[in-house]
Parts: sequence; C-alpha cells; structure tokens
Amino acid sequence: MSTKPIRTRFAPSPTGRMHIGNARSALYPFLLARRLGGTFILRIEDTDQKRYEPGAEQELIDGLHWLGLNYDEGPDIGGPHGPYRQTERRAIYHEHAWKLVEQNNAFPCFCTSERLANVRQEQLKNKQNPRYDGLCRALTPEEARQRVDGGDKYVIRFKMPKEGSITTTDLLRGSITTENSALDDTVLLKSDGLPTYHLAAMVDDHEMEITHVIRGSEWLPSMPLHIHVIRAFGWDEPVFAHLSVFLKPSGKGKMSKRDRADAMKDGYSIFLGDMKDLGYTPEGVLNWIALMGWGVAEDDVMTLDQMITRFGIDHLTPSPAAINFQKLDHFNATHIRLFSTEDLAGRIKPYFTREGLNVNDEVLLKIVPLLRERLVTLDDCLSFGSFFFKDDVTPVLEDLIAKGLDAGQSAEIAQRTYEILAAQPDISHERCEPPLRAYVEESGLNANQVFGILRVATTGQKVSPPLFESMEIIGREKCLARIKTSVEILKKI
Repeated sequence: MSTKPIRTRFAPSPTGRMHIGNARSALYPFLLARRLGGTFILRIEDTDQKRYEPGAEQELIDGLHWLGLNYDEGPDIGGPHGPYRQTERRAIYHEHAWKLVEQNNAFPCFCTSERLANVRQEQLKNKQNPRYDGLCRALTPEEARQRVDGGDKYVIRFKMPKEGSITTTDLLRGSITTENSALDDTVLLKSDGLPTYHLAAMVDDHEMEITHVIRGSEWLPSMPLHIHVIRAFGWDEPVFAHLSVFLKPSGKGKMSKRDRADAMKDGYSIFLGDMKDLGYTPEGVLNWIALMGWGVAEDDVMTLDQMITRFGIDHLTPSPAAINFQKLDHFNATHIRLFSTEDLAGRIKPYFTREGLNVNDEVLLKIVPLLRERLVTLDDCLSFGSFFFKDDVTPVLEDLIAKGLDAGQSAEIAQRTYEILAAQPDISHERCEPPLRAYVEESGLNANQVFGILRVATTGQKVSPPLFESMEIIGREKCLARIKTSVEILKKI
C-alpha cells in the first residue's frame, strides 16, 4: 500500500441536507490526501432513488467549497476515473455482478417481495434471525440463466460461504473476526438494475484506485461482506477506518437529523447551510468537527493548513464524541479574532446589507477592530454595529432613564452632554472623553449613569462597542442630532 499514490474519497448519498457528519467524513480523507500529496475525490452515491432529494447534490458540493475542502476529481469537474455519479455507472456494476455469478460467488434470485416477507415473519415467529433462506441459491446456473433470459424479475445476491470465518481490519479498532454463518446472502444488484452500496462502493473504490476508505461507523457491521466481495474479485483491499459516532449534547444517544429542531431552539444546527446562516465560519466549524474523533487536545486551535501539517490517520479514535455547541462557539470566536481587518470586514458586510443597511466600506473597516473581540458568530455584528450605518436611531424610553434617576434628571444629563460635545471642534475620543469625565466628577453622578444615557442616545442600545470610539466613527453631526432627539423624548414625559 505504501508504494501506491494515496487516493481518498468522500462518497455521500444525495438523500438530504449536508450535516456535520458529512463534513467530518470529507475532512479526514481530504487531510490525509493533502498531507501525503495524494488525490481527493468526490463521488456521488445516488443509487437509492427512493430517498434521492433534488438539490442535495448541489448542497453537498456547495458545502465542500464553503469549507475549503476542494476535490481533485468529481461529478462537476470530471477526472480520469469518471463518471463520478453511480447512476451513470450502471453498466459497470451490471458487468461486475454477473462476473461474480460466473465465478459462482453470486447468484440470481427470483423470490418476490411477498415471499421474502412471509419467510421473514416465519423466522421471527420461530425466534430466528431473519435472513434469506437460500431458495434460489440451489438453482443450477443453467436454470437461473434460462429464467433471466425468459424475462423473470430478479436480483443478484452474494453467495456467502457457509463455513469458516473472515478476519477484517479496521484501522481504529484492529482485527475483527466474523463467522461466515452469521452473514447473509446480501443483495448486490437490485431488480431495477441499480446496485446496492455493497457492490457499487467496492467496485468504485477499486476502479477509482482508492487506497484509504474513511467512512461512518454505520458501515462497520457490513465490513465482512465488503471484504468478501473485494476478495471474490481478487482485488487489493484499501485501508478501512470507521469514524466514531456523534452523540447528542447530553451524551445520551446518537445525534440524528431529527434533533435539528431542538438545536435550533438554542440557536444551533447540525446542518452546514443553517450554520452558515447563523454566522458560523468554515474555519470554526472545521476546527470543531476535526477534534471530535481526532486524538489531539480538545482546545487546539488550527487552521486548515495547520490541520494538514499535523494530521495522521493513526491519530483517529473510535470513541464516541458528544456534540458540544459551546465548543463550536469557542472555536468560531477564536478564529474570528484571527481574521485580518479586511477579511473580517468582507465577511460581516453581507449581514449588514441583508438588513437593508447602506454600508460605507471606509466606516466598516473602522468598526471591525471595535467589534472583533465581541463577536461569537458573524451575525453578532448586527446587534453590536448596525447603528453605525443608520441615519438615526430610536432609543427605548426606559433605556434612556438612568438607574436611580427619573426622566427629568436624565433629560438634564442628556442636555448637558449635548452642550459639552457641541462646544468641541471635533468628536474624537481624545477630545471628548476628558470634558465628559470632568462633568461626571463635578455633578456627583456616577459614570454608568452619564455614559449609559449617552450610549443609548447615540447608539440606540444599552450595549455597544467602546462608547467614545463609536461616537467618533458615527460623526459629530449625527451624534449631536441623536442626543437632541433623546432630550426631546425625555422631556415629553
């Protein structure tokens, strides 16, 4: 294996939205390929047409690009091993299925779904493990071919050996030995001519020269069958690694798509599209999911390039990982603080424009240093910085009244701050802060009362970035007009 060029793949089914499980299943093979100078492939496994969802493939592609996990071969860019959609490879699977039949490693099965259901019910009634009873396995090759040629509906099943055992190796769990008698004659080719995963993925991994298969743990029970199929063809076996499962935040039970509603109530989601809309960054998301299954320190902050440098497939762990959304917030906020001013400005601008605000790019660059330390998600910029791009603000009356004071007293404070600021030639924080602090000392008021009223008057909110720096960016005329409006509001009480 070490002499072969490294080739890894992400092979999702377009049956729903892209979630963090998909993202991690793409991240690790991407890191391995990039770390070792290999090739990373996107393959769309769309043979389950009953569960196929239009638009799901594009969401997968968009999600990979958003995360920065750019692939070298795929359905939209092509490559030397295409097609990269399984529904476009039907003839390849048909040929391989019949090759197994010719080798006596598989057989056509003509049993109806009704018969199979009856067999299953009878087995359950007798407290037996439900499995195929082998009726068509007993047909001679000539009988089977005659029925196929006659137009009988059929599937092709793998002819599982009745005796002996098979030993498989999962990189994370070591050797696993399974008795063949515990395995079923599983369907490889369905009656509609499309393959099941058990045939298609094995054929594609061989044809596309995949050296490492990194996939979800739900496929671990199927691994003995998959190795049987690979060995029946006489192919080299790729290295298999089955990833740990994601547990619910409580640590009780596996996280599923159905848990989205509960997460969304708290402002979180497991779907990438939601996470992007909620203001999470690809850097934060990747850092978060990378450490759920990778045996490095849980607080390690890494960019994608740093992950590539440090990644080793032997560092992966099979231990289940409970989803911790607070960790996501931590990593997201940390990466936001690492962005350059220009980069962060470009990332938060769409959130302002989406709210109909007219964003001045010069102002935007000035406010980024004030906002950066306060942002957990990118959309937090709205609650902390929308007032910079508004012509005027509408303070809540109750917020304008300082603690321990009434409306009249608060109006007097607002009026006095107006007069102090109006007397200044400019509104830079170096010029305005000293006289305002002197007023606080002279008046016997506390700073929270005076600056609290001034903050609400100029920004329209009780919490904002640093007051004097914010006022300087808002500008002298706007600040004076906003304070004047607040004085009028208070005087009406």
